[in-house]
Amino acid sequence: MEMAHRSIGQCLVACLLNVSEARRKHLVESVAKAAIFESNGRRREGTTVLNIFNDYDYNRSVITIVASIECISEAVLSACEKACCLIDMSAHEGGHPAMGSVDLVPLYPLGEEVTLEDCAKEAKVVAAGLTERVSGTSAFFFGWADCPQHRRLAQRRNEMGWFRKNPDRGAIRPDVGPPPQRRYGLTGVGASPYVMNCNVTIDTQDLALGRSVAMAIRESTPGGLPGVQVLALSHEGAVEMACNVESVEGTPPNQGWEVGETWPMYCIGGQPYYHVPASVITARVAQLAGMQGVATKGTALVGFTPYECRALAEKALSLAIGEFWKEQRRIHM
Repeated sequence: MEMAHRSIGQCLVACLLNVSEARRKHLVESVAKAAIFESNGRRREGTTVLNIFNDYDYNRSVITIVASIECISEAVLSACEKACCLIDMSAHEGGHPAMGSVDLVPLYPLGEEVTLEDCAKEAKVVAAGLTERVSGTSAFFFGWADCPQHRRLAQRRNEMGWFRKNPDRGAIRPDVGPPPQRRYGLTGVGASPYVMNCNVTIDTQDLALGRSVAMAIRESTPGGLPGVQVLALSHEGAVEMACNVESVEGTPPNQGWEVGETWPMYCIGGQPYYHVPASVITARVAQLAGMQGVATKGTALVGFTPYECRALAEKALSLAIGEFWKEQRRIHM
């Protein structure tokens, strides 16, 4: 039993599937179930959905799918196909930038025997399969799926006009499929070391103030936090720092940060990676906002840390639980 448990853990891949719908939760659950169940209703072996995060204001959901490397592409493809059938981007409204019915398909290795190249290969299978199964869909690659440049998601989004309110679809050149159509939009598909989503809310409606805080903590700013990409967005009567927390190759910095704070580390193919803890992001936002007389309201992880994701996936798969999000007793934002 111990050997089987270890084998499961070594071959897992996570997909934090971002879809442009949250206000009709039953539709989002239908997308999640499509990852777990075949069209005949039979449950897919080696596949589970750990969590479904819905944000009404953003009209965006994140579905945490985990499967073995052999099963991940078909599970994710089925979910993407269902999402495209149910979500019409021509009628979409929400406070978070979005380009596609399926907005983002990132694949992350969770085990020692799965490489970034393995995930990149599966990402390309997903992109090709989606454009074949759903006529009119299109995709761009990022991370290890973007060969040979390995351009990061933030760069590719900027190139594709993801941050613009009304991007010129005719000018966009996707990597797979036709120019983006209004019905389905454009999907980002990629592979990288694990990326967490950590959102910190500050008690103000002053978006300019929020943007100044976001700029200060962004990785690209001198003194910013490693691996942190961030947008300041209006959210539920306040301003939220919506952070993508990328894993960074190497070992954590040992100077200039909070004393005593442990920065989590893990390995992919023997190469060490680390990520900034949510507590450090929260402390930095609180410090910067506090200097302008604004308090923080709270911090939410959208899903899990890499460790939680792997541990829960091993548990779910060892118990053959596909709809694991229904089993959760803790609330994961």
